[in-house]
Parts: sequence; structure tokens; C-alpha cells
Amino acid sequence: MPVTSSPYERDLGKCAANHTQLSPLSFLARAAAVFPDRTAIVHGASRTSYRDFYARARKLASALSRAGVGKNDTVTVMLSNTPPMLEAHYGVPMTGAVLHSLNTRLDAAVLAFQLDHAEAKVVITDREFAPVMKEALELASVQPLVIDYDDPEFPQTGERLGREDYEAFLQSGDENFDWSLPADEWDAIALNYTSGTTGNPKGVVYHHRGAYLLAEANILTAAMGRHPVYLWTLPMFHCNGWCFPWSISVVAGTHVCLRWVRAKPIWDLIADEGVTHLCGAPIVMSTLLNAPDADKRDLKGRGVEFMTAAAPPPESVLAAMREAGFNVTHLYGLTEVYGPAVVNEWKDDWNDLPAERQAALKARQGVRYVALEGLSVMDPVTMEPVPADGTTLGEVMFRGNVVMKGYLKNPEATDEAFAGGWFHSGDLGVLHPDGYIQLKDRSKDIIISGGENISSIEVEDALFRHPDVMAAAVVARPDEKWGETPCAFVELRAGSSLTAEALIAFCKEHLAGYKVPRHVVFTELPKTSTGKIQKFVLREMARSA
Repeated sequence: MPVTSSPYERDLGKCAANHTQLSPLSFLARAAAVFPDRTAIVHGASRTSYRDFYARARKLASALSRAGVGKNDTVTVMLSNTPPMLEAHYGVPMTGAVLHSLNTRLDAAVLAFQLDHAEAKVVITDREFAPVMKEALELASVQPLVIDYDDPEFPQTGERLGREDYEAFLQSGDENFDWSLPADEWDAIALNYTSGTTGNPKGVVYHHRGAYLLAEANILTAAMGRHPVYLWTLPMFHCNGWCFPWSISVVAGTHVCLRWVRAKPIWDLIADEGVTHLCGAPIVMSTLLNAPDADKRDLKGRGVEFMTAAAPPPESVLAAMREAGFNVTHLYGLTEVYGPAVVNEWKDDWNDLPAERQAALKARQGVRYVALEGLSVMDPVTMEPVPADGTTLGEVMFRGNVVMKGYLKNPEATDEAFAGGWFHSGDLGVLHPDGYIQLKDRSKDIIISGGENISSIEVEDALFRHPDVMAAAVVARPDEKWGETPCAFVELRAGSSLTAEALIAFCKEHLAGYKVPRHVVFTELPKTSTGKIQKFVLREMARSA
């Protein structure tokens, strides 16, 4: 190699003293060392200190290691927002393995696909989900070690699927397990699957560096000071809880676990545990606001920070949340960017604008997270940014350290997603003159209902299974509670007497409950001269259906 003439490049290489791989695992180790007696986890009546949280994570890592789990093995979990889910976010990667969190709302066939595709070596499953997991394990080809978790705060009646109990398995481990940071921060830390809007779901692979950076960026975006109290209304299986299982350790905060999203427990926990932050889809806001008055609690103007994603909340909902004691921040992101990577940064001088103008500004997705290097709206063919005029449509694209490694075992999809040196989101939007982006449509007709992605194609396929259905198209219909719900437009075969109620019941036999159309309209479908269904017409019809 040629000798450089620059003194800044001579004799100044990386070494053990000046370079360490970035990993969120270091956050818990520090919190336990500095604040060992602070409460890390609240779950019902139980309290876990940072000293014990760290010890339990190391025990889990030790037990998994003794069971043969090592680097790049997959450990799958089917868990609610309970302490083992938090422990898995540290204990699993401490072995060099990859954490794969299953969506607890999926059906057995999809779960089985993920188990096989991920090559799951160990499965930790809550007994509440025993029926669907039993079926999934029977359908899957892999034969993982199955560990049952029996939540002491919510005793279960579901059958045991494995030979191991979580607590007994944990106690077989060593709390002084000698774990180490990854040899390369590019090593995989987690695997999350997309919703499978076209074909099978794709496995999104996260690395330690990205998880570290987004976890820290969350602290800045959420304006978290030292020792926040975070309520788990967001499922941890969603993009690893937007990386907040790692974020909270940065500031030695308290995780308040929540098994089910129910209004009264949420209000009680916010008031009684002094919750300062929570995240969730708009449905969580609706759940809070529509609770009976007897279930609501006086937050005494505390200004609880609520971060929401999906469709922007209506101004009426934002006003109601302010009145109830919440400050709402609108975020945007995808599984492929570790969850939220865009924030609607609110500027103080906007507070003096008319309400109508404020509502328009709040409808925008916003600007990039500090951990994201590039955010743009571009022409996907020319790869040129669209004019910043607020009207020219383009595709929203991302670039930086918090973009996924790629899709597991799917190089074609990875190459397509990264074409031109940017991650193609598939979302269509505009770029405003001040640099804020705003979504206008979803190129793959994804419906986001209660924070869950629903493929219109999947719902249409279910409708087509009915012998009386000749043609069908599904679009999003705005919904005050869920944000969006599927609305089906159907052409029936001649002579059919099929009712909307009967067709909805039929769909329930073939789809997860949240994917079933809430509305069915029997009509001739509008088509172009080439026979293509005009979904933009149907969206307008859905708004008044």
C-alpha cells in the first residue's frame, strides 16, 4: 500500500483502546452497573431491579448457550409484552443468536412459514398462544426446542407444548455468563417479517449498529430525560417495539408491562405508576378517549408523551388527547428501517397559526430521525428527487445506518429494495418546500388498521373463494377508531342472493379477524378500457359507503 503523506492517516489506526463495536447490549450492562437498585420492570405486582434484569438476561443467554444456541442461530419468541420479552431482547443476542419475534395475531400457516424460513432452533411461547402455536409447530418442518412461559400475573390454561418451563430453563443458566459484544457490529441482532402483501412475508434482518443508533435516536425524538417510565402499549413484536426495549436502558428508565391493550388498565397504570411515555397506533388513542368516564384518571396536566404512527390522527382526536393530558408526536417508518425513522418535528411558531393550517401541518409525516442519513421523495425510474412543491408525487426513500441489512434468503428482493443506492419504501408521497414529506398513497394498496398492515390482495383472494363472487376489489375505508378498515366492493354472479353479512362470515373462516372487511358493497366495479379496476374511484366510494 502507498504511504500516505497525511499525518492524520499515519500511525492512527483502530485498536482495542479506541474502537468498540456498537451494540445495544451495552446499554443494559451500564444501567445495571450505575443504577442497580432502580426499578427496571413493572409487571403486575412484581418489580425487577436493573441488577436482576441484567442477571436474568445473562441467565437466559447462559441457558441458551448450554442448549447449543450460538452465533447466527434463530431464537423465536411468541410472547406478549411481558418480562421474558424484554429479557429476550438482551439474552438472545448475548449468545450471538438472532431474536425472531412472532406477531401474536397471525394464523398457524403464516407462523409455520416463518418458523421454517427462519430455521428456528428454540421457540419460547406463552401458554396463552398454545392452540395456534401447537398447530404451527405441527405444520412446520423445523423441530425446535420449545420452552413454555406461564405468566404468574395472568395464570394460563393453555396446554404445555414443550419439555421446558421458562423459569426452570432460566434458573439452569449462570447469572455471571461471560457474554461479549459482537465481533462485528454488522452482525444480525433481530429478524422481523413483513406483512406479506405480495406472496410470502419477507424476513427483515437488523444489525447491532442499527439497533444501537435507533435506540439512542428514540431518546432524543421522544425528549426522554433520565429515568422515564414507559408503558408498553405498543407490541414488542412490532419492529422490536420500535427499539424501545433497548432505548429505555440508555436512561435507566422503567418498563411497565401490559399484556392486553385495555382502557382501564392503561389509565390506571399511567396514573399509578407515573407513566411519562407510551407509543401506539391511533387505535390506542381511541381506546383511551372512548373509555367510560369512570375508567379515566386525572393526569393533573402531566403532559404524558404519546408517540403514534400510521395515519395522522384527526385534529379532533389531537385536541381530545391534549385535553386528557397527552402530548402527541406523529412518527412514520417501516419494518425495514427499524420502525420509526421520520418524525413530524413541531415548531414553536406553528402554535400561533390558525387551527386549519396547524391541522394541515400535523398531517405531514415530517423529517428524518437524527440516526437516518437520507430521506427523500424521488422518481423511482430516474432516481431524481421530485420538486419540493408539495404536489409532485414520488416514492419515499431512505438511506443510512438504520436501514435493514436486507431480506433473509431473498437477494432478488434485497437488490430491488436497494436499487440506486436507496431503500425504496413503496409509499408514494410529496416533498414540501420546507423539506417535510407527506404520504399520499401506498403503492401496494396496503391497509393499515389499528397499526396492523393488511394486504388488499390477501383479502381479495379470500373473497374470490366464495362461489358467488365474480369480481372483488378491496380498499381502505377511513375509520375513526381503527384509522382504516378494509372495504370490499363485490360483483356477484347472476342469480346470487348472497348477503353482505354472509360474505363477511365467510371471510372470517379464511382470514384473521382484523383483516375481515367491515363493509361490503355489491356493485359493478369501475374499470379502465383495458379492464383494470380503478381503485382510486373505489376509495372515493368507500369514504361515503
